[in-house]
Amino acid sequence: MSRKPEALTDLTTHSTRTHMRGVRAPNAESRPWIEDFPVCQALSQYQIIHMGIEEAVAPMRIVRTRQTTTYFLACFGGRGRVLIDGRWRICRDGFACLLPAHTLNAFEAIGGSKWEFCWVCFQRPSEQRPIADITTPVMARFEALPLRSAILGLMHECNGPGQPTLIQEWTDLVHAYVLRFAQPADHPDHLRVLWERVARNLADDWTLARLSREAGYSNEHLRRLCRRQLGRSPMHQVTYLRMRKAADLLAVSEKTIEDIAFEIGSHNPFVFSNAFTKWIGWRPSDYRKKRLGPRLKTEPETGRA
Repeated sequence: MSRKPEALTDLTTHSTRTHMRGVRAPNAESRPWIEDFPVCQALSQYQIIHMGIEEAVAPMRIVRTRQTTTYFLACFGGRGRVLIDGRWRICRDGFACLLPAHTLNAFEAIGGSKWEFCWVCFQRPSEQRPIADITTPVMARFEALPLRSAILGLMHECNGPGQPTLIQEWTDLVHAYVLRFAQPADHPDHLRVLWERVARNLADDWTLARLSREAGYSNEHLRRLCRRQLGRSPMHQVTYLRMRKAADLLAVSEKTIEDIAFEIGSHNPFVFSNAFTKWIGWRPSDYRKKRLGPRLKTEPETGRA
């Protein structure tokens, strides 16, 4: 089940019946809902800024149009909605999702249902390797109970005994469980090779038939694998890789929006602009201004500057 997202603005709404508990890093940005969390120095080594467990009841909604953190969410009870690739999707018991930085991120509880999940929020410097890569699932099956237990163990230690060795071990476990999802080891090597090839040749005319042929699978088998391992269809994965490359080019180059559109395989800048807005959350020119600031002159949304 999914529905198209409405126009979204930054928002934080927590029902009085929503309960959260967790730990935070010493450098975590001040937020009312994490102020009472104990500080854990060990989080900083993994660039984790906060983590916790939530029992959410509607109305509960978080919207971040200018998200700078990577947010991992693993559900162990009930169900909620998460905005992924420009559309709302159900996240239920036994599933997890990873919301990358610099995209439009949003999630909410559903009326009549308690949504239970744990989360880990990362803020990695740009020079460090991100948690996610081109084969990271957007939403996939995940057993959340071990992660929940590790977070509970860390919370207990930070709230009470405070033994440094155990704090370190609980923190290591949390990070390892997130990596198990973000960098899965069970993806077939030829699938990883396929997506690396696509990422190197985004301007090519990629079709489902060509992807299947190069992967050595039937169309339907490739669809099933991608749905199970990435949470996307093969062609949605191609679009995702194109939009992430476009975002990188907008952030680090002075190429025109039209040139960037052609470089990633879109021969219609208007179509590219609409797709980028849907997937990333801003129009390309707004995204560029956000990332580069005033040092670039404003350029038209389509056409050459």
